[in-house]
Amino acid sequence: MILSSIGAIDRTNRLKLIGLSLLAALLLSSIGYQAYSANRDFALVLSVFATRFLGIFVEAVPFLLLGSITSGLIETFIKSDDIMRYLPRNRLGAAIGGAFLGLVFPVCECGVVPVARRLFKKGTPVSLGIAFLLAAPFMNPIVFASTYIAFGFGPVFIGRIIVTILVAVTVGVVVGSFAQRSAVLKPISLGGAHDDHAHHDHEAPSTRAKLMGALGIAGDEFFEMGRFLIFGSILAALMQTLVPQESLLALGTGPVLSVVFMQILAYVLSVCSTVDSFLALAFVNTFTAGAIVSFLSFGPMVDIKSTLMFTGVFRRRIVLYLVLLPFVMNLLAGTVINLILGYV
Repeated sequence: MILSSIGAIDRTNRLKLIGLSLLAALLLSSIGYQAYSANRDFALVLSVFATRFLGIFVEAVPFLLLGSITSGLIETFIKSDDIMRYLPRNRLGAAIGGAFLGLVFPVCECGVVPVARRLFKKGTPVSLGIAFLLAAPFMNPIVFASTYIAFGFGPVFIGRIIVTILVAVTVGVVVGSFAQRSAVLKPISLGGAHDDHAHHDHEAPSTRAKLMGALGIAGDEFFEMGRFLIFGSILAALMQTLVPQESLLALGTGPVLSVVFMQILAYVLSVCSTVDSFLALAFVNTFTAGAIVSFLSFGPMVDIKSTLMFTGVFRRRIVLYLVLLPFVMNLLAGTVINLILGYV
C-alpha cells in the first residue's frame, strides 16, 4: 500500500516535471522565434519578458497573500449563520443583499463556491446564493484596494463595481425565479447539511489554535493560487513581449470584438480576483475601456477553475446558466461602455 502511494506520488511529480519542461521549452522557443523573426537579440527579448513578468508578479503577490490570510480568518472565525438573520428574504432584496455579502465574506472565486453551498444548505434564497457566488470575488475590500491602486478612482473602477452588481443581481433574480434549491444543487450537495457548530460541540478551540488553523488555510491557498498567478503572469508577459502591437490593436479597438477577446482571455487565464487588476493594467493602452471592464467583471465570476468547481456542486443546467448568462451580460455591458465612450 505504501509502495503504491509512493509510486503514485512519483508519477505525479514526473508529470509535473514534464509539464514544466514543456512549458519552459515552449517559452524559450517562442522568445527565440520572436527574436529571429524581428532580427532582435535573443537575450534582449528574454530580458524584456523577464522584466514584464516580474513587474506583474511582484505587484500582485502582496494582494494574493492578503487575500489568502483574510480567507483563512473568515473560514476559521466567522460563521455564515451569524449574519443571515439580517438579510432580506424576497427575491430581489435577497439578490441585492447577496451581491454585497462579499463585504462580510471577502473570498475569491476559489473560496466562494463552498461558502455559497453552505449558504444554500442553510436555507437561504436561491437568488441570494447565486448573486453572492458571482459578485463576492470582486465585492470585497481587498479587490477594491487592488483595483483602486491599479486604475485609480475612474471609469474602470466605477464601471467594474456597477457591472458586477448589475450582472450578479440580474442572474440571481433570473435563476431564483424558476429554480428551487433542489433544482440548483446536486443531490450530494443537498444531503448531509451540517451546522457550523457541529465540530465544536465537545470542545472549543482556543484563539491561538484558531489562528494557527487560519494561517494553515491561508498558506495552502496562497501556494495553490500562486501557481495560477505565475502561469497567468507568464501568459500576460508573453503576450506583451511576443505578440506584435499592431495585431493586438486590431483586436483591441473594436467595440464588440475587443470585449469578446478580453472575456475569453479572462476565462482562460483564470487569475485570482485579488490580482487580476494588475494583469488588466498591461492591456490598458491596447484594448478599449469596455473590454477592460468586462475582463475585470467577468473573470472573477466565471473562469476555468470556477467552472470545474461549479460542476461538482451545481446541476448541469445551472452551470450553463452560471457561465453563459454572465458572459452575455458582460459582453452587452462592455459594448455599451465602448459605444458611450465613442469606441466605434
